Amino acid sequence: MMKVIVRKQKAAHAKGGFSKRGKIKITRVSDGLGGKRTLRKLDITSPTFSSDLTYAFSKNVEKARKENRQVTGVSDGVVPSR
Repeated sequence: MMKVIVRKQKAAHAKGGFSKRGKIKITRVSDGLGGKRTLRKLDITSPTFSSDLTYAFSKNVEKARKENRQVTGVSDGVVPSR
């Protein structure tokens, strides 16, 4: 049987969080519908890859929650029944 241990993880950097950009290259491109898209490219050989990936993921979640709020009125996508 496995033993589950729950504890806080150590911070990736001395400041207590992940880097704001690290080795992420941000590019704005136009999509086929005439809109703009933001691409975040990660450098896999970067020593801060895990924190860069966390940053990119958090930005994607932030965008999805913002879109959900605009469409459904709630950020997590679960619409309360009326």
